[in-house]
Amino acid sequence: MASAAGDEVPNKMVILKRYVTGFPSEDDMEVVTGTARLAVPPGSPAMVVKNLYVSCDPYMRGRMTKHERPSYVPDFVLGEALVNFGVGKVMASGHPDYKVGDLVWGMTGWEEYTLVPKPETFFKINHPEFPLSYYTGVLGMPGLTAWAGFLDVGKPKKGDYVFVSAASGAVGQLVGQLAKLTGCYVVGSAGSDEKVNLLKTKFGFDETFNYKKEEDLDAALRRYFPDGIDIYFENVGGPTLEAVLDNMRNHGRIPVCGMISQYNLEEPEGVHNLFQVVAKRLRMEGFMVFDYFNQYYKFEEEMAGYLKEGKITYVEDIAEGLEKGPAALIGLFTGRNVGKQLVAVARE
Repeated sequence: MASAAGDEVPNKMVILKRYVTGFPSEDDMEVVTGTARLAVPPGSPAMVVKNLYVSCDPYMRGRMTKHERPSYVPDFVLGEALVNFGVGKVMASGHPDYKVGDLVWGMTGWEEYTLVPKPETFFKINHPEFPLSYYTGVLGMPGLTAWAGFLDVGKPKKGDYVFVSAASGAVGQLVGQLAKLTGCYVVGSAGSDEKVNLLKTKFGFDETFNYKKEEDLDAALRRYFPDGIDIYFENVGGPTLEAVLDNMRNHGRIPVCGMISQYNLEEPEGVHNLFQVVAKRLRMEGFMVFDYFNQYYKFEEEMAGYLKEGKITYVEDIAEGLEKGPAALIGLFTGRNVGKQLVAVARE
């Protein structure tokens, strides 16, 4: 067995060539080939995983910039493989909880093989009957993000009016469906007619609109929410957030998941009506999915149940091969993807 012999094998990887300011380009990254050893050091609790899928997520943009003050996640290291969530198969292990052949997901490299020094940060995959790619999305970090952010931070009640921005993305499509399962009225915005159609026909949103076709976001929100918004699931920031604040109901909740409209700006846009938070007694709360990892297996069972019962459906956009990784990642910021964007490194 290769893992026992500790064979060295070629290891294709996507590296960051330079730190980025403004809008990133494919040329900021490079696909190179190094080597990997399919063994762990004697006595080490590490494991080696063969990466099957890696996830493209908007927060990766922040890691491509050199921060003077440390960010909430470390900057990428120039010349080393990008790091993000992925799905893999254990090839070698010195850890008692992980055996060769186990299927796992966790923070791995954008490469064919990754040495994981602390396997306890990984999760075992309990439902291999689903596409393994789902563990970069609906059964992985984005799914847990939607579940925790909407249900725990948003605290929905039956009959609530819910607005979701970036609603066809990895998290937004799930927030909308969880809102419907809770008995809420849900409106989603997206950036193309194709995505808007998907929200209604596949994900069951009550109403949807293409924000790029709306000259006045405030007027659009008044049209869809004549009585105001109870919960706004925030994914974009900027002018959308400003328009939403004017349309919130008293005691509304705003779980702040991300602000993708701001990630490539050298100077973030301001929000000029924050006094609405006071006047309407709003609760606007940021959250991190890492804080909910201790509830992951509870979430996995719940979401697997919804998928089996057909109560939740999921759309993925899969780029084939690490060579397509840089283009897939950059495409997140122009809205090129439809559904959850990921990269297939090797099909199992």
